[in-house]
Amino acid sequence: MKVSPKNLKKILSNFKNKHILVLGDIILDQYILGDVERISPEAPVPIVWAKRDSYLGGGSANVGLNIVDLDGKVTLAGVIGNDYYGKILFSLINKNKGVSTDLVIKDPNRPTTLKTRIIAQHQQVVRVDWESREEISLDICDKILSKIRKRIDEFDAVIIEDYGKGVINPYTVGEVVKICKEKNKIVTVDPKEDHFDYYQGVTALTPNLKEAEIAGGFRVKKKTEIELLGEIIMEKLKPQALIITLGEEGMQLFVDKKNSLHIPTTAKEVYDVTGAGDTVIAVFTLALASGGSFLEATVLSNFAAGIVVGKLGAATTYPDELWETVENLAPQLVINEGSKINKKSTLV
Repeated sequence: MKVSPKNLKKILSNFKNKHILVLGDIILDQYILGDVERISPEAPVPIVWAKRDSYLGGGSANVGLNIVDLDGKVTLAGVIGNDYYGKILFSLINKNKGVSTDLVIKDPNRPTTLKTRIIAQHQQVVRVDWESREEISLDICDKILSKIRKRIDEFDAVIIEDYGKGVINPYTVGEVVKICKEKNKIVTVDPKEDHFDYYQGVTALTPNLKEAEIAGGFRVKKKTEIELLGEIIMEKLKPQALIITLGEEGMQLFVDKKNSLHIPTTAKEVYDVTGAGDTVIAVFTLALASGGSFLEATVLSNFAAGIVVGKLGAATTYPDELWETVENLAPQLVINEGSKINKKSTLV
């Protein structure tokens, strides 16, 4: 089975000005880069000679930046702390004209989520996280939901980005799904493995294999077992579509309980997988909002993931990169039914 490059290009051209609401955990990513020349005399750990640092929007902020870099518009909904790192995060986000932070609430009782990665000689030495995993208060939930209800007609689709930092809970998800169904809006979820029971009846889910295994209750040992895993999740949560991302093995798309399609990876070189899941759901949702089928949206998100894993950090891709990838790779991309994957190969 193949997809039409012409159709994919048409979908890409429709990305412009699509307005996506991204509800979820907003994160600030800090990168400290340097060199290691010796081991500390105080403990058996490397001493990193720091040379520079940088900040990037992570979590749902990175999903939003992916959408903006593909010519879409974004409104972020979530919570940050009323602190120094919150100011840095807001400054980063607000540099992008296509991102609105009107639905972001500052909570003085919790810190802005900060992930600091220390990197030396292109290798991550350690990561330090500052965060609260406590669920946001019911009062803040209701404030966010009230704003969403008033503005839902502005959005072409809603993304729920769940990093397990307290914004996404059963009440919020249930109300957002209800609002979206009433208005016939697309709602997609980048899930957290501990929260699968929250996501009943959404348009689509995009877990990685590990997350899907937790949701399905068993570990996949053979590629053919992915079929069963997908069937279990589809039966349990009843989304219209399910994408299980498989790293270097590509993606598996389920559109009903019994049939799936395997889309092979197009990554030339894997340099950093940070944020690849953010890119997948951003492009997938944009494509659906732009008139693409589930298969076409999956193919485009697979192409985009292949681009961003070749970049450092929580990277994004751009229309010209994705357009070029469609031109070069779409004509030769072969999509197989899941049952036709090599039955003897294993994933462990």
